[in-house]
Amino acid sequence: MNRSTHPLRIALFTYSTKPRGSVIHTLELAEALQDLGHDVTVYALDKDGRGFDRRLRCRYYPVPAQPAPADLDRLIQQRIQEWVDELGNGHFHRQPYDCYHAQDCLSANALAILRQQQHIPQFVRTVHHIDEFTSSYLQQCQDRSIREADLCLCVSQHWQHELQRQYGIHAPRVTNGVRLSRFAQPSASAQARLQKQYGISGSPIFLTVGGIEPRKNSIRLLHAFAQVRLHYPTAQLVIAGGATLFDYHAYREQFQTAVRDLRLEPSLILPGVVSDADLPTLYHLADAFVFPSLKEGWGLVVLEAIAAGLPVIASDQPPFTEFLTSQQALLVDPESVAAIAAAMQQILDPDIAASLRHHAQPLCEQFSWEKSATMHVDHYRQLLHS
Repeated sequence: MNRSTHPLRIALFTYSTKPRGSVIHTLELAEALQDLGHDVTVYALDKDGRGFDRRLRCRYYPVPAQPAPADLDRLIQQRIQEWVDELGNGHFHRQPYDCYHAQDCLSANALAILRQQQHIPQFVRTVHHIDEFTSSYLQQCQDRSIREADLCLCVSQHWQHELQRQYGIHAPRVTNGVRLSRFAQPSASAQARLQKQYGISGSPIFLTVGGIEPRKNSIRLLHAFAQVRLHYPTAQLVIAGGATLFDYHAYREQFQTAVRDLRLEPSLILPGVVSDADLPTLYHLADAFVFPSLKEGWGLVVLEAIAAGLPVIASDQPPFTEFLTSQQALLVDPESVAAIAAAMQQILDPDIAASLRHHAQPLCEQFSWEKSATMHVDHYRQLLHS
């Protein structure tokens, strides 16, 4: 077997075992690469010792993460050092890989250090989006994770352009994907259990996934929902997710103040992090998916919502406009509460919802993890042969 066809040994690195976009991307890509015949191990910082809440079809190596200080700079510094301490002790000499691929800034910084110490020969970094930090230390970490990678990949044309503009780096684009089988219609008993567990009893049900934070535009969404409730008093808004490294305490306080001022307590449901097994069912309990985010790497949850058969509202800006047309989603100005509220009411029209679902469904065939994995392998081999 020649070098261009032999199975690769691939290590994928992610900063958490809790579901976030880049974490899900890592797991789905890992399994798709494994299914193509490659030998894949996922490395993840594990803060509670529980690992992922799903059984992987590839190997998993937990990197223990200890309780960290509240100061964000020190937290990030500690997390990077935990990677280095765990994997810089000859681990990769005993278990070498062809490719070392970081999906985030933390693990990429650790791999840069491990390469400098000659524990690994090279590393790849996928840039899902570029953050704007006020901390000079965090900015330096982000810059290092991008500039020092032997190969940068990205998931959208928007961030491809930004990497070229801000760093002078050409980053080949790889795609996200979705497994349709994962979002098939759940059983009636599973739906009833989740409805009871979270108190989902209203109508209509609006869902968003990603937690409460500034870039998710949570406060504007809340105000838009308040306007919708004037016309649909039994409506409920479900905001799922929220696991993150960053402290959005001040923003969440503003959010909770708005909840009280708008008297939305009974109609707002905050389930927090939803298990991998329950998330598809949660999508099926909703009438519409609302995602007026201000900044995304690509918007993986939008594709998941479409796979579950939901009509979608998304921001009328990149990266959403790279793969969504106005026939496939209601595209709104994310900075306009009135526009978000109007779309939330419009999407309840059965004819509009049916048309959006019909036109959006082909996206699930267009974006598959198998196609994404094949693209990744091509880039891995180019790097190895260069």
